[in-house]
Amino acid sequence: MLEPQKSFPLDKLAAGSRHAEAARLRALGPAARLAFRSRETGIGPAGDAYGAALPVEPCRFNMVDGRLALWLGPDEWLLIAPNNESAPIFASIEAALAGIPHALVDVSSRSVGIEISGEQAAFVLNQGCPLDLSLKAFPVGMCTRTVFAKTEIVLLRHAPDVFHIDVWRSFAAYLWTYLDEARRELA
Repeated sequence: MLEPQKSFPLDKLAAGSRHAEAARLRALGPAARLAFRSRETGIGPAGDAYGAALPVEPCRFNMVDGRLALWLGPDEWLLIAPNNESAPIFASIEAALAGIPHALVDVSSRSVGIEISGEQAAFVLNQGCPLDLSLKAFPVGMCTRTVFAKTEIVLLRHAPDVFHIDVWRSFAAYLWTYLDEARRELA
């Protein structure tokens, strides 16, 4: 059996990071992450069991009581909940979908979250992300898979100046270091 992790992957980097009010970086703590796939018949029951409706509009997310439901594809959602609650969430969704074809996989150990906020957050993200992050092109409530430099990420916008990045654990330090360097001129 694996030993429990004593510190989170970005703790040390976050502690040594420079402060830049215009683009603040914050390592987000442990969270439950479930990859969910289903056709239309499973969307409603899964959302009810999860506690946040699964969006059906492309590239959008819903958030209820800290639980995120992100639309990533025509039949694919990423569910992110605080405090690593994956087991009860998994059991609840599985029970609600008994007899309905679906796939539900606990990917909690795969990724970590980073928040970047401040008036220059979009500018810093654009140092490695090719998307147009203007409010018109990437409004509040939008999410998508994209790349940041050489790393695949899931990016969502909580507020005009607040972004959440979900990145695979093995790329987290690389991404954090890149973002921190991109903020250098703002510090």
